[in-house]
Amino acid sequence: MKAAYGAAAERTVIFALAAVYIVAQLTHWELLNWVLGGLVFLAIALLLPQLKGINLLLTGAFVVGGAVLLLVQQADLSVWFDAAGINATIVTLFVFAPLFGIPVRLPEYVDALKRFYEARAQNRTVMFLGTQALTQIMGVFINVGSIPVVYHLAFVKPRPDMAKLLAGALNRGFAGAIFWSPYFAAMALVTSALGLDWSAMLPYLLGLAVLSLLVSLAIDWRELRGTKIEGSSGEATVAVEAGPEGKSGFPVGLGLYLATAIVAILLLERLVALPMTIITCMAAVAFPLLWCWAKRDIGAYRKGLVNHATVTLPALKKEITLFLAAGFFSGSVGAAGFGEYVPKLLGPLPFPIDVSFTVFVIVLLIATSIIGLHPIVFVTVLANGINPLDVHISPVYFAVLLLGSWGMSNPISPASAVNNLLAGLFKKSVFELASPNYKFAAAMAVVLTVYLTVLHP
Repeated sequence: MKAAYGAAAERTVIFALAAVYIVAQLTHWELLNWVLGGLVFLAIALLLPQLKGINLLLTGAFVVGGAVLLLVQQADLSVWFDAAGINATIVTLFVFAPLFGIPVRLPEYVDALKRFYEARAQNRTVMFLGTQALTQIMGVFINVGSIPVVYHLAFVKPRPDMAKLLAGALNRGFAGAIFWSPYFAAMALVTSALGLDWSAMLPYLLGLAVLSLLVSLAIDWRELRGTKIEGSSGEATVAVEAGPEGKSGFPVGLGLYLATAIVAILLLERLVALPMTIITCMAAVAFPLLWCWAKRDIGAYRKGLVNHATVTLPALKKEITLFLAAGFFSGSVGAAGFGEYVPKLLGPLPFPIDVSFTVFVIVLLIATSIIGLHPIVFVTVLANGINPLDVHISPVYFAVLLLGSWGMSNPISPASAVNNLLAGLFKKSVFELASPNYKFAAAMAVVLTVYLTVLHP
């Protein structure tokens, strides 16, 4: 009974935090910033005791470190509350964005995808790229939930000869989704901190996502070259093609849903003068509801809503606590004037400061991710503490740099949710799954540096 009351209290605080953030963004009532900061402190106090291991140490260090910095600066109470609310954007997105994935899991779409996958993926290269591309597309809408969905599609039949390659494809596909998904914490953080429209960055981010597919293919080309998948046969393909609907094409309904969801966000961003996070939350509630209503399956929406409130959201408590604490720490670092020191630090180097800063950010995020530090820590500090003009880059350049660095560091981090999920699916350690992606991250680091230097958005 006590545990049930505790879980209800946690949900109430998280939903209240998201509601207050939305109202504050719509009304710009300054008093709500105090309420928001108070809810953040309350959420951390409720959730922190439940953390264990490295997450407890990191979150505790951010809270204590942020408090010490603000005490040393003798900061006003308002600064404490403003710092606490920095990553409230992300929690708000956690509350609403996963609702976009409800229609994606409709049984008719999943069954059609299975038939499509089995009929088309009869070649190692096709299966590898298809798995990575499908994970990227699905990941945009259902986040880490895309991993088990695509895993079960890829392993409808045992594929021991492809296990290592497909693990890499799943990992890198999710990294590609981080680059450009409007529904991820990474995008919410960057767009809110830099005051950017998602549409302004989208062409550059989609280009980076395509490049990630090509880099991934190049890295594993020797293992992929043209061989048929072990155990595949024409008979198997025919059997799959003779499914319930007699079709093996990509499910039209699912494709239409994914495309119209993206178009809806783009149109709303152009037509409605609201922050991207608010637009995403509105669309995440309304669009899947309308889709399920049109499909005459409101029950699926209701079931998905209950599952999100009682299963998905509580499972994100670790991330919510870490992200809120990281936001508080970054706010305290920003109040200390961290951003002023970076240009001075990079100035003496014999390179243009924009190139030096690009390399600095990429190396910082990759190196800290390898040792288990979540990218959100330094992305939050950098996004809120650095004026891009001080390092001779535009806000769009800075955004692509941060999102690209976050995405490429995710497959090599032993602390990432994807590596831990894949470890359970493939019965391997997180280090076994992360280490094959080191070459991918190194290659993407070079590609991102050249990409930004050439385009200079």
